[in-house]
Amino acid sequence: MKGTSVPWLLWLISLLCGSTNQARLIVSPSSSQLFEGDRLSLSCEGEDSAAGWTVKRNTPKRQRSRCGDGWGKQVSSSCTITYIFKRDSGVYWCECREGITSNTVNITVTGGPVILQSPVLPVMEGETITLLCKAKSTPSNLPAAFYKDGSFIGTESTGHMTIPRVSMSDEGLYKCHISHHGESPPSWITVTGKPTTTAPPSTLSPPSTSTLLSVSTLMTTPIQSTAMASPSATALPTDSAPPTVSIHLSLVLRVVCHLVVFCPYVITTVLMVSLYRQRPSATAPHPYPEQKLTEDFDVMEVTIEHHF
Repeated sequence: MKGTSVPWLLWLISLLCGSTNQARLIVSPSSSQLFEGDRLSLSCEGEDSAAGWTVKRNTPKRQRSRCGDGWGKQVSSSCTITYIFKRDSGVYWCECREGITSNTVNITVTGGPVILQSPVLPVMEGETITLLCKAKSTPSNLPAAFYKDGSFIGTESTGHMTIPRVSMSDEGLYKCHISHHGESPPSWITVTGKPTTTAPPSTLSPPSTSTLLSVSTLMTTPIQSTAMASPSATALPTDSAPPTVSIHLSLVLRVVCHLVVFCPYVITTVLMVSLYRQRPSATAPHPYPEQKLTEDFDVMEVTIEHHF
């Protein structure tokens, strides 16, 4: 009984700890580069709207500042910057009250004449992306030359370049140039692999002891966070990414809370089962009730004669 209860307990704790709130930062307009004076909207989309998601950022001058604290206006789980400045360039993310963070977005604000509008979030292999080279002084699209990792890759008459079915080789640093206007800052485009899918099990059954032990080991192992650094000289330093210490602390506190809640129930159940199994059994009835009664009378007579 004890050997089977431990895997079930670990399985239950892993399920409860894995049900953490997740959020995603949505940026509008969906571009990693903006002109100074543009409007920027950032929204935290999560499974639990009551988790208290707040938009935060790291800039070269301030670290981990929240929306409304000297910049932007926070309404519910959204943040709006009506007039963006070059000093607003930085790394943005969502964070809830428990310290859990979302994906990060790198925003570059330029005072130059040209920007490159590229996907602000990583793209998946097989998707199609569109790059737009845009001049601030001219609303219409102009011919533009595009570059990847410093090498010329083509010219588009409308300023739009479409890359169909992107692969890992398309990941890199992109920029564009418009004649008589100028060149855009570089932007790093990240390409991720397709997620692997596995067939669902035929029957629902609790995981094995070895699987649960490996899950529990993974839960207690510190998570190493790696930040993808752009090779651009204008890229922000890697230490501008939000720290993950709060995530580790939140997970540890969550595990401790679950243990505190479930341990009394488990201990009480084990004690009750132990007491029940150690309780002495009731006296078995006499196989011959009449003989039992006669023996009782004989004992009584012997006792009376002894007293006389």
